Order: sequence, then structure tokens, then C-alpha cells
Amino acid sequence: MRNGLRWVLGCVAAALVLGAPAAAYRAQYIHAKRFREVEPGRLYRSGQMTAAGFREAVDRYGIKTVVNLQHEEPDPLLPDHWLGKGQVRESELCAQLGVRYRLLTPDILPPGNQLDWEPPAVKQWRDLLDDESNYPVLLHCKAGLHRTGRLTAIYRMEYRGWSPGEALRELRANGYGYVAASEGDEFVIQFVQNYKPRSKAERLASGGAAGVAEGAVGGPRP
Repeated sequence: MRNGLRWVLGCVAAALVLGAPAAAYRAQYIHAKRFREVEPGRLYRSGQMTAAGFREAVDRYGIKTVVNLQHEEPDPLLPDHWLGKGQVRESELCAQLGVRYRLLTPDILPPGNQLDWEPPAVKQWRDLLDDESNYPVLLHCKAGLHRTGRLTAIYRMEYRGWSPGEALRELRANGYGYVAASEGDEFVIQFVQNYKPRSKAERLASGGAAGVAEGAVGGPRP
């Protein structure tokens, strides 16, 4: 009996010692889910954060536009903290914070879409980035890896002159996955490998002078 009691007490103690740090890590992870700086003062990316995490990001980085890429969650109900229940819609939170809210759906392609066609979300994303009043922008999906990564690649190639290979390496470095970020992935083919950046003249003709400063770079290339 005593040995059994000691074993139970030992398990409880171990759970307390190991569980508290794990819970703290998980809470912080969900709070600012994969938040990353793409380019200071211009573009940031993340997964689906808590309402508190969004408030902190908006306040700290002066975010003016939040772009949600989740077609399955066009207006997520956000918990205020980890393990909390949904309390506020993302669009409502943005309205409270004086931030623009946009939904783009890069995983929804039109019927009959072919690999050599540009996905509609690409032009929508460029139109948003061409408008200087939208910056700084926070771009997010559910995990902050795939959809967010592909549109970040568009930003790098269109506005910072990166090659598809450089953009692809950043995809992989930020968790997209070496198998997924391959030449066989249809989304990678459409959004990265086949992407044709506009010329400077084309950007100016469309009214999109934002983010095209000569010599500007979006951080060190991987």
C-alpha cells in the first residue's frame, strides 16, 4: 500500500513539475501563434492567434490591416486566451481596434483551373499590397505555415525581387515542409514557381507604387 501511494504521489509531483512549463509554453504558443516579422513596419505573418494576441500585435507593431486566409473560417470566433471559449469575431475585434479586416481564399480555385493560370487570390493580394494605406499588414491562416507562406512568397518576388528559388527556400525554412514545398505541389507551382512579377512600369500603371522602393530588401535571404 505504501509503495502504491508513493508511486501515485510521485506521478502527481512529476505532472506538476512537467505540466506547468508545458502549459505555459502552450499558452504562449497559441497567444502569438507563429508570429513572424517578414519586413519591419510592412508585413507580418502568423497563425490564428487569440484575441489577446491580436491586440498585442496590433498595439506593438501598429498593424493597420489584418488579412485572414481561412476559407473554412471566414470570420473566426476568437477566445481571449488559451483554453478560453470564443468571445469575439475577428472582424469585430478589428473594428474595435480601428483595423481593416480582409478575407482572401487562396485555397479556393475556380472550376477548371489549370496550373499555368494565376490564382485569383494573387491579384487580390497584390491589390491590397499596392495600397500604401494598408501597411503595416498582418497576414494569417490557421497554422501560419502554408497559405501564409505562399502569399509571403508573392510579396518577396513581386516587391523585393526575390527569385522563385529564394522564395521556396524561405517557405521551407518557415515550416512549409520539404515534401509539401516541392515541384510536385500544385499550390507551389501556381503561387511560386509560375509566378511572373510585374515590371515597375506595370506596377506604376496600376497605381501600385507601394513597397517598390529601389534597393529595398525584406530582410536577409535564407
